[in-house]
Amino acid sequence: MAEDWECGGFGLYIHWPFCQAKCPYCDFNSHVVAQIDHRAWEAAYLSEISRLGAETEGRVLRSVFFGGGTPSMMDPALVDAVLTRVRATWPMANDIEITLEANPTSVEADRFAGYRAAGVNRVSMGIQALNDPDLKALGRLHGRDEALRAFEIARGVFERVSFDLIYARQGQTLAAWEAELREALSLAVDHLSLYQLAIEDGTAFGDRYAAGKLRGLPDDDAAADMYALTQEICAAHGFAGYEVSNHARPGCESIHNQIYWRYGDYAGIGPGAHGRLTLDRRRYATEAGLAPLGWLAQVRKTGNGDLSRSLLDEAAQATERLLMGMRLTEGVLLERLDMAALSSKIKDLADMGMVEIAEDRLRATAAGRPVLNAVLRTLLAD
Repeated sequence: MAEDWECGGFGLYIHWPFCQAKCPYCDFNSHVVAQIDHRAWEAAYLSEISRLGAETEGRVLRSVFFGGGTPSMMDPALVDAVLTRVRATWPMANDIEITLEANPTSVEADRFAGYRAAGVNRVSMGIQALNDPDLKALGRLHGRDEALRAFEIARGVFERVSFDLIYARQGQTLAAWEAELREALSLAVDHLSLYQLAIEDGTAFGDRYAAGKLRGLPDDDAAADMYALTQEICAAHGFAGYEVSNHARPGCESIHNQIYWRYGDYAGIGPGAHGRLTLDRRRYATEAGLAPLGWLAQVRKTGNGDLSRSLLDEAAQATERLLMGMRLTEGVLLERLDMAALSSKIKDLADMGMVEIAEDRLRATAAGRPVLNAVLRTLLAD
């Protein structure tokens, strides 16, 4: 049987750790700084690409993803240098997807043509809301009009454009979310990421929530109604939900994210970046340190930006395979599961209507997807 990565594919993730401002809901590894030495970052990225390329020589690269932080703060020349080295390091799939995350501001939109010339063929825009009061509450630096102008520029430059929205926001009603979602679908090109607002520890929203100062959040029932409405309206508009929070026209699903969810291999480069690499039939988890300047110094000194590389045993891989694969509407191939250990749990969940086996896959049903975390807890219980 082919290894997981051969079925799931191979991708490259590059983390740009800088933002203009820290959003109050964000728990990603992002930092606000006064100055950025782009030449130092270029040297470090190129060094890491060469190091990882030597370990994965000959693999066909399916995707490159510039994430962050705010990668649209990167100089187009830096993106060009990175992609030039990538092309010289790995053979690339004919349909390779090269995505860059962008904030929808006029300053960053001015760089879009440069990114396209460098080889970026897909942009994912963090719009997050389509009205000014909610954008302000979310700590975004752009307003509605600026976001829509930047989106139109992106549509004129890139064939593939996705954007993110957050729902279950403070004071948001089901009717308001429906109107906003219908407007988003009228604008959308081929892909939408629609996330329920999560209150994470260590964020400004997390601190406010703990202090009882984050008021007006929809309760669990209201948030569940918003999720159900999202699935219904998106499907009716031809944007099927192929993952818990992601919707796309047929054939326009994110290749890079599917590599994660199908348990493929991906090399992670940059501060805080994670990776999964199968080498000599052993699968490893890699992780880089969080501090940007510390990561740069480590690459310069040692030629290796990883903080750790851990061997994943069969039990850890089985857990990750379920955690990732069950997020997809398609589910997980039965041949990749330990059915002897799972069969009784699957039967119990199937009797409750939470999962089903179809087309040689285990997948969550429409009733199971909104409570996927509970489904996974059952599947993974000892």
